[in-house]
Amino acid sequence: MNPPAQALPAFADVLAAAARIAPHAHATPVLRSRALDALAGATVAFKAEHLQRAGAFKFRGACNAVWSLPEDQAARGVVTHSSGNHGAALALAARTRGIACHVVVPEGAVKSKLAAIEAYGATLHHCAPTIAAREAACAQVQRDTGAILVHPYTDARVIAGQGTAVLELLNQCDGALDAVIVPVGGGGLASGTALAVAAMAPNARLFLAEPAGAAETAASLEQGRRVTDFVPDTICDGLRGTLGEPNFELLRAHDVQTLVVDDADTIEAMRLLWSRLKQVIEPSSATVLAALLRHRERFAGLRVGAILSGGNVDLDAIAALFAQGRA
Repeated sequence: MNPPAQALPAFADVLAAAARIAPHAHATPVLRSRALDALAGATVAFKAEHLQRAGAFKFRGACNAVWSLPEDQAARGVVTHSSGNHGAALALAARTRGIACHVVVPEGAVKSKLAAIEAYGATLHHCAPTIAAREAACAQVQRDTGAILVHPYTDARVIAGQGTAVLELLNQCDGALDAVIVPVGGGGLASGTALAVAAMAPNARLFLAEPAGAAETAASLEQGRRVTDFVPDTICDGLRGTLGEPNFELLRAHDVQTLVVDDADTIEAMRLLWSRLKQVIEPSSATVLAALLRHRERFAGLRVGAILSGGNVDLDAIAALFAQGRA
């Protein structure tokens, strides 16, 4: 059996996570571009989490979860379900502690992300491309192996770990930010960010960038209840997860606003980040710039921190993806 249900994390848990993962995670740089500032009408500090270990911010949460486990639980290994980034992050985190890792992956996941998961030593378990199928397969692997579940975004240890990205960003910017914008899918990064922003920069506004084809967070916050009955339809494979219950509770408790963006705008923003910032980032990351450009009036003249969440892209599909955006 898994440990008892976890309480919602607090800012103290984010601080503890920062200390816990410091020996293992990179302190990623902040990148700036005058050209992108001019296009956005704001001064933007891009937190380069695509340069994190395993290529995404998700290593922070996975690492915190793995190293939080008591020895007897860690010895049983860990299991999760993931379309790619969290699976790779958990596999690498497990490897840093020398324990087994199992990852349930949906059909149609990006091949390069699956290759990374395997390269870090995890065992893959395939399932149908639905959230229900992923959860069911994950539960079966738990029963078969006794591994400890590390959920991609509802685990309190994961949420606290993800919050360390903006904790670093605020320290790197001396807290001088008027707004912070992060991508939102299942809500791990968003809710961890909410904790850090509320504690360290209470006057800064938190915005969430969400694909129009998977905009359940916007609907959930608008309706005051979790909206989960949807089929995601977006190129942002990292943002197709259903908003978690603890994530919803944390976001609802903070002053956050969701900005919905179309895939075409995201692809164009991705092109700009590749060409102007000279960085290889994935579509999920580009939603933050797409939102900034789509809603320039909300950010005019502001100092904005933006999390570039990951850089794990299918290079063989890039030409077709950029062509799709221009079409």
